[in-house]
Amino acid sequence: MNKQKLITQTLDQIPQANSHAKRIVGLVKDGGRITGYQLSDSSIVEKQQAVDMAKQGQISGVGIAHRRDTEYLKSIPDRSENNNLGNLPSVSPEANA
Repeated sequence: MNKQKLITQTLDQIPQANSHAKRIVGLVKDGGRITGYQLSDSSIVEKQQAVDMAKQGQISGVGIAHRRDTEYLKSIPDRSENNNLGNLPSVSPEANA
């Protein structure tokens, strides 16, 4: 089994992004944990809101995974390290306030 297929199998679902979907461009962190995301339109959304938006096709390039009872977003593997969520810059939650 190739690595790409194995990684995509760790995702619970890969929603189909709509034509107006935003991209995640930054991470909001608290104590090293991701609590939210900055989107390509500069808005800041909380982690659960981003999961809900991704399920509705409003965020592209991500899939839904879970750990215990908590859903979270993961990058869809595409052979580019630059757009992996873990490689995105941290942003201040006040950036959009």
